Amino acid sequence: MTPLIITAALTGAEVTRAQQPALPLTPQEIGIAAAECAQAGASIVHVHGRLADGAPTQDKEVYRQIIAEVKQRCDVIVQVSTGGAVGMTPQERLAPVTLRPEMATLSMGSVNFGGDVFLNAPADMEVFAREIRANGVKAELEIFDSGMLATAKRWLAKGLLDAPAHFDLVLGIPGAMPGTPQALMYLLSELPAGATWTVAGIGAAQLPLATLAMVLGGHVRVGFEDNVYYRKGELASSNAQLVARIGRIATELDRAVATPQEARRILGVR
Repeated sequence: MTPLIITAALTGAEVTRAQQPALPLTPQEIGIAAAECAQAGASIVHVHGRLADGAPTQDKEVYRQIIAEVKQRCDVIVQVSTGGAVGMTPQERLAPVTLRPEMATLSMGSVNFGGDVFLNAPADMEVFAREIRANGVKAELEIFDSGMLATAKRWLAKGLLDAPAHFDLVLGIPGAMPGTPQALMYLLSELPAGATWTVAGIGAAQLPLATLAMVLGGHVRVGFEDNVYYRKGELASSNAQLVARIGRIATELDRAVATPQEARRILGVR
């Protein structure tokens, strides 16, 4: 079976220190957390920028610092967010792509996001897709609902996205597809040929969906952006603790964990 790619979503845009005291916020803290996750088995770190007060930001210079802090400590793939936070303009959200990171996320539609709406107009999505391609960045297509996967398949057929595509199936967001095995199996049945895929289970869905993904040959995303608990009622001590658990389960399943270089090869990262 293909080696398992573990992505660590370190910070996100919504989680606060009040919710998770170990949340990394500054570029240096994010760099340290990335190195810890790399040591535990992660080959990709998914990063969001934060300001000194913890507020989310897509400021290019903040991302430049984050990438530098990560790269001086480890060789993981740095995947920047173009989702940013609810309410940001498309121009704000796209700024980190101009740094030419190895990977960037691309949400394939709009979705109710708890009490908010995460808006992705088709015209804006096309701009994102063109800029990601023009900067030589590998896109990870974010799928929160089945309609987004249908959109991605249409865009692949039109040549608006590069094939083979890599998908992140995000399950368990209130307002989107539930974090259930049935939802995952439906999305897998609709994936285009040759695609690679990762599962990001939200909250309590993180561990069971990650385990299922490992058995099915997919890849796994864990981390504080998606879940701050190690088990019910027990906060995780670090992002690396969540990564290490996935590595242990993979070992029990006799599935090798991918190095960053293996992840680059599997995903076609330039």
